[in-house]
Amino acid sequence: MNNLASLYDSQGRYSEAEPLYLDALEMRKRLFTGDHPAVANSLNNLAYLYKSQGRYSEAEPLYLDALEMRKRLFTGDHPNVATSLNNLASLYDSQGRYSEAEPLYLDALAMSERALGANNPTTIIVRNNLQLLQQQLIPRPFYIRLLNNLLAVLTLLLHRLRLLIKRIIIFSWRLFRH
Repeated sequence: MNNLASLYDSQGRYSEAEPLYLDALEMRKRLFTGDHPAVANSLNNLAYLYKSQGRYSEAEPLYLDALEMRKRLFTGDHPNVATSLNNLASLYDSQGRYSEAEPLYLDALAMSERALGANNPTTIIVRNNLQLLQQQLIPRPFYIRLLNNLLAVLTLLLHRLRLLIKRIIIFSWRLFRH
C-alpha cells in the first residue's frame, strides 16, 4: 500500500496517494504499538506528500512527530534522524523560515557526516541543501560588490601582465639585436 502511494506521489497523483498513505499510517499504528521505524516512515511519507502540495501546516506536525519518534528509536547519530532533520529543515526552507531551517540543516549535516561519512550521497544532499539556504541568506548587493571588486582586480592584473609582456619583448629584442 505504501509503495503504491509512493508511486502515485512520484507521478504527481496526489489525490490517489493520500488515502493510501493515510491507510498505511493507520495500519502501521495498529500493527506496531508505540514507537516503530515503520510508523515514523509513514509519518514522513505523508508529510512529504503534503509538503509537495504546499500544505505546509499539515506537513509540519507529521515531520515533527517523525523526528521525535526517530530520536526516541535511535540513540546517538543515526541516518534516519539526520534525514528527519533535513526534511523538517527543507519544509521550513520552503516557507522562507530560514532562521529555523539553518540550525536543522547544520545538525543534519553534522550527524550525517558522523554516521555516514562526508562523501555519502545523503550527506552530500544535506550539504547542498544547507549551501542553497546560505546562498539565499547572503544579500544580492554583497554579490554585486564582490563581483565588481573581482573585476577591478582582474583588470589591474591584466594591465600589469600586458606591461610585463611588453618589457619581455623589448628586452628580448635588445638582447638578440646584437
